[in-house]
Amino acid sequence: MARAPSLKSDVESLVRDAPADDAGRSSSRKPPLALGRLERLLGYALRRAQFGVFQDFAAEMKEFGLTPGQLGALLLIEANKGLSQSELGLALGIDRSSVVPLIDRLQKRGWVRRAPRISDRRAHALELAPGGVALLTRLQPRLDAHEERIAADLSPAERQRLFDLLTRVARR
Repeated sequence: MARAPSLKSDVESLVRDAPADDAGRSSSRKPPLALGRLERLLGYALRRAQFGVFQDFAAEMKEFGLTPGQLGALLLIEANKGLSQSELGLALGIDRSSVVPLIDRLQKRGWVRRAPRISDRRAHALELAPGGVALLTRLQPRLDAHEERIAADLSPAERQRLFDLLTRVARR
């Protein structure tokens, strides 16, 4: 699986892999595109990193048809048995209208179940179904491999520093 590409390698591959021009000349002869101000935009760098991470994740999880958002929901439910749909939406940063279809899909696949909350029977308590527990157990080695690939160029200290910095950025 490919690791998350750098900004410059992304641009270089776009230029290298571009089709030939009208005269049949390969566009790889052209100098790489200048990133200009994009080179200094943190949001652009984060988006490019996210794109590479998501590509690797999609390739690793293809046979399961699992998205990063679905995995995030499953892991949060695993760690917080009885979590409400509202709490899940808040933790994932998505609105209630998106949480319900997400949980519906997970429930249809036999990974999550809804139970009435004892304190408020109008709300649902979410928990992993046996199929969800089995899925997460089966996925763990693949998730570990994915994490190793995307952080392969980082030392343990750099990886921790990246976590710390991203946490600070996310608080905004």
